[in-house]
Amino acid sequence: MRYRFYTADVFTDQVFGGNPLAVFPDARGLSGHDMQRIAREFNLSETVFVLPAEQAAHTRRLRIFTPAAELPFAGHPTVGCAHVLATIGEIPLTGEETRIVFEEEVGPVAVTIQGRRNQPETARLTVAKLPEFGPQPPPVADLAQLLTLETADVAHADWTPQAVSCGVPFLCIPIRNRDALARSRLRLDLWQNLLSTFWAPSVYLFTPETEQPGSDWRTRMYAPAMGVPEDPATGAAAVAFAGYLATRDATRDGPLRWTIEQGFEMGRPSILIAEADKIDGAVTAVRVGGSAVLVTDGWMDVPLSEA
Repeated sequence: MRYRFYTADVFTDQVFGGNPLAVFPDARGLSGHDMQRIAREFNLSETVFVLPAEQAAHTRRLRIFTPAAELPFAGHPTVGCAHVLATIGEIPLTGEETRIVFEEEVGPVAVTIQGRRNQPETARLTVAKLPEFGPQPPPVADLAQLLTLETADVAHADWTPQAVSCGVPFLCIPIRNRDALARSRLRLDLWQNLLSTFWAPSVYLFTPETEQPGSDWRTRMYAPAMGVPEDPATGAAAVAFAGYLATRDATRDGPLRWTIEQGFEMGRPSILIAEADKIDGAVTAVRVGGSAVLVTDGWMDVPLSEA
């Protein structure tokens, strides 16, 4: 069977920046086994397969695969898929803002597409699951060794490591400065012993020392369990991080907003806008969004499996 696909760079407005994504806008007939093989063939952080929605009120159903596993939710495929489907006319834009809903394993994910002249410019998702906090992480000294850093590098003021999830768990680890962040290297041997069976095996590093004017945080993300040595832009991690930040912010009521840099060390600069709403001190909504650019389109001949 022949299947049409598109690729896009997500969380950037420049080709060859951001996080590459493959999108199959009509994946009917593909089994989960087929989808996993295709994702492994592309070998991008994620490949997204679009299916008809199961509920009439929703727009499409998404299945999202890394080279190693299917994910219940992911930010860059959700944002990038919305951009691709709007660009090729699969989702008609209804003005400056178009609201859609994708069905994902975590539940319905609301997405707002902003555009002009019938072309998308940015997309922003709202998480289906509010932040959940996991068990106590390993000691800082062990985390420093894991990252090939000194213990003093894994710290910043009152920030402490914490495991957080908005559908996909990440271990958020504060790093002293941008130099230490750039020097970090994940040791797979230590990761295997320390984090491979931990509640949040994926590592999300952050520092307040940024490169771009207007940015609030610089980040890196390592996910060996997903088959992703390092990710250029991670929406699911950004919303988990937004939950981390929001719970530590003294604001009791109102919106919070952060601009996050990621992927610069990989030569794929990415900008993610993370937001959270609080009422009476509780986090009530978390969002992440950004731009995307269509890069390629083509066809793939897929020998369908019987799985």
